[in-house]
Amino acid sequence: MIKKTAKKIIIKKKSPKKTTKKVILINKEVKTISAKKEIEATFIKSRYIETVGRRKTSVARVRFFIDGSDIKINGKDYKDYLKEPKLQGIILAPLVLLELENKYGFTIVVFGGGINSQAEAIRHGISRALIKFNEEFKKRLKKCGFVIRDPRMVERKKPGLRKARRAPQWSKR
Repeated sequence: MIKKTAKKIIIKKKSPKKTTKKVILINKEVKTISAKKEIEATFIKSRYIETVGRRKTSVARVRFFIDGSDIKINGKDYKDYLKEPKLQGIILAPLVLLELENKYGFTIVVFGGGINSQAEAIRHGISRALIKFNEEFKKRLKKCGFVIRDPRMVERKKPGLRKARRAPQWSKR
């Protein structure tokens, strides 16, 4: 049931457990919930696109800015955070592939895992952000394997074994 007033809309939703009410005010106009979500999506899109990249136990939250050209990882420049050129190349691989180096800005928060898996998680997040920005990039990124999350992780140690599969040395006597 929807009641419209001049400046707000009240939506009553009846569920088997309880009745909920939601009141939405947007620029003194009457909007529906779906319209509010669309407005929030366009507002966020105009500022940045946020995605998540993962690899092993590393998680990278990537924010893609249309206006900017620097890449910051945990508040540092990416060259300061990742000292090795190999790791810097892993991060820049999707941008180099699409010929977009120094055109867009990224701020990244990454945690967990080692430095190599963090770099691959960042690459995964950057690839996802570029696909959200332009769907035409997906075909080329997927061909290089940047879109698919690499599911390989360390196997857990089992009881009675030294490692995941390594049994204790057998002695005859």
